Amino acid sequence: MARIFRFHQHGGPEVLRIETVDVAPPARGEVQIRARALGLNRADALLRRGTYIETATFPSGLGLEAAGIVEAVGEGVAGFAPGDAVSIVPPRSMVRSPAHAELATFPVDLIVKHPRELSFEAAAAVWMQYLTAYGALVDIAGLGRGDVVAITAASSSVGLAAIQIANRIGAIPVALTRTSAKRHALHEAGAAHVIASAEEDIRLRLEEIAGANGVRMVLDAVGGPAFEPLTAAMAPGGILLEYGGLSPEPTPFPLFNVLTKSLVLRGYLVHEITGDAARLARAKAFILDGLADGSLKPIIARTFRFEDIVEAHRFLESNEQFGKIVVTI
Repeated sequence: MARIFRFHQHGGPEVLRIETVDVAPPARGEVQIRARALGLNRADALLRRGTYIETATFPSGLGLEAAGIVEAVGEGVAGFAPGDAVSIVPPRSMVRSPAHAELATFPVDLIVKHPRELSFEAAAAVWMQYLTAYGALVDIAGLGRGDVVAITAASSSVGLAAIQIANRIGAIPVALTRTSAKRHALHEAGAAHVIASAEEDIRLRLEEIAGANGVRMVLDAVGGPAFEPLTAAMAPGGILLEYGGLSPEPTPFPLFNVLTKSLVLRGYLVHEITGDAARLARAKAFILDGLADGSLKPIIARTFRFEDIVEAHRFLESNEQFGKIVVTI
């Protein structure tokens, strides 16, 4: 028996329940972990509200990130044993494989032995943010030394991971945030430049920063009217990767900018990386190396107790956080 977070209808944080369920032993090729910490993502709230790319089947679990101790291994599993400290690569479906539980089971290829010096709280804040940012900046865009990358929603966990990865490869991270409230914190987190999008002219500031070369890449989680000034400041042949849609306003297609600069605009999901064994292996190696040398360091906004999951989700939806929200068990 183990406790798990579930909801029986779509709605706000108040629909979440802590329920006790039977947990089957791991099948062949699976690893069961006893969680010590859980990482929250905006996708959790979207699934709960019924606006995610995946549809919940009630009663539904949720969650994409966890870290803990191996409880048991299934037949055919090599390299892991009960007692190992591990974290998980986000599963493709949190409905079929919800991570937010005391005891959860995953395919062995999603299990990672993280560095010993990493706490469970930090380990639960690693894989979604760094895999998402790595896949965009390094795997797809091929960002290099001296390239300027504009990062929207920069105070999110993915935004902060992108800043750290950009610095690790020698690129120039420009953080976009709505107001100046988080400007200092973003500079402290490694942003070379910070633009308050509600207070400054986005195109003008990006052009001042990038100069004649223009912005090589945009990593965007927002969409909306900012597409026009963002693409206007991009370099010829630049790439904009869209991995979210936070803006409630329509997103115009910047036809003139795309045509005159031969820009690439495309959607992106972390599943592109996690669903490809070779790409995932390269990503894990890059991230583990960065964790080991200190160039990658998860920033945790706040931790909550397992019993306070409703409050944790309320904080998640407040947009007040700077970094990852973690729930401890």
